[in-house]
Amino acid sequence: MPTAKPRILADNPEMPTRLHLPRKLMFIGPIAATLSLGVMTALATAPGQHLGDISVREVVENLAVNTNAPLPLDDDAFVRLVRIRSGDSISSLLERLGASDDEIRKTITGSEEGQAAVRGMRAGEPVTATVTSSGRILSLDILMNAGAERYSVIRDGNLVRESVQQRSTDTAIQVRGGTIQSSLFAATDEAGLSDDVAMKLAELFGTEIDFHTDLRKGDKFSVVFESVTESGVEISTGQILAAEFINKGKRYAVVLFREKGGRESYYTPDGRSLRQAFLRSPLEFSRVTSGFAMRFHPIRKMWRQHKGVDFGAPTGTAVKATSDGTVEFVGEQRGYGNVIKLRHRNDISTLYAHLNGFAKGLRKGESVEQGEIIGYVGQTGWATGPHLHYEFRASDEPLDPMSADLPTAQPLSKEEMARFDAQVSPSLARLATLNRATALVSNK
Repeated sequence: MPTAKPRILADNPEMPTRLHLPRKLMFIGPIAATLSLGVMTALATAPGQHLGDISVREVVENLAVNTNAPLPLDDDAFVRLVRIRSGDSISSLLERLGASDDEIRKTITGSEEGQAAVRGMRAGEPVTATVTSSGRILSLDILMNAGAERYSVIRDGNLVRESVQQRSTDTAIQVRGGTIQSSLFAATDEAGLSDDVAMKLAELFGTEIDFHTDLRKGDKFSVVFESVTESGVEISTGQILAAEFINKGKRYAVVLFREKGGRESYYTPDGRSLRQAFLRSPLEFSRVTSGFAMRFHPIRKMWRQHKGVDFGAPTGTAVKATSDGTVEFVGEQRGYGNVIKLRHRNDISTLYAHLNGFAKGLRKGESVEQGEIIGYVGQTGWATGPHLHYEFRASDEPLDPMSADLPTAQPLSKEEMARFDAQVSPSLARLATLNRATALVSNK
């Protein structure tokens, strides 16, 4: 009986049949690839075997009817891949896969393994499924636990089986580059890079380049990054190890450096950290509701100096440490309500008040890193609404964190600089190799 060959489709189920392979470096010639799937059955005898002496006996046996009937031959199967979007559910994923299979949906949402897979879905991760032209799912795979495991649902005739398996993945280093023609996302897509890489590039170079107004046609970028592969196919991108952007003729470059304690930060090739010593705001998205100035206190009904900045935000919004430091106090203090005080280098301290709660396990004497979540916005103490009261003090003198000249990051020591040069030189060499090869292609 002939076997229907599965076909591979892109994210849009209505697109014509295509096999999407990872793009190679722009300066490498095209590589032909062939994919074949098939089943072969053969009967054979060993050399020199004689069949004349074999006795033949008739056997009569009652056979049960096989209820696992095969799919009709005209019900073609397709392998489809979509990427998880923010806010996706199983129903929305099945719709984009071109599937209308309530049995599979109920299997996933009705089991502990399936529910865990749904909870762990992350935007950008791939979901693959083998789907018939009638919308019936034969198999579906979802990544779990940051991609370390794979949750699978497989239809075996009239049965549906689930499994969770460890994935076997490899990490390779890739280098790619591109030229801006219209937008950063269009250029990274043309270079075969994910949107995650484009967003990271915008973040790394965002302090020097305004990607809304500064981009010019002909600007170039190069990037060295980790690529996570499974069975030779790229399934996700890891960290950016080095990157370069040429904007309006000016070159900017960054490289990842793993410090002694294991923390990873981006630096310029000459060893200058891109990290600010202090963040301006402890909240990612917020608005200033009361600045550093004289104000009429809404509860005490009197004018007084407001020695901090209030950020309006919903209850439960994550509050981050604005710099590396040590917890000096965590608890309740009268008008401040739930409060955290951090001590930083150079006799600088920061205070976070009116919190709804603290990060799990946070205690006095504990070290925290810049950007680490330490608490959550609330309305405790003397507060008329949910907000964060934030103070910045140098030698116990209150300063306006929104306008003060904040300290810069500490430079690398001589010993650290030697480690830095040795560690980042391979990534910088890869950048240089890509740029030379790209220049050769451009000249030709």
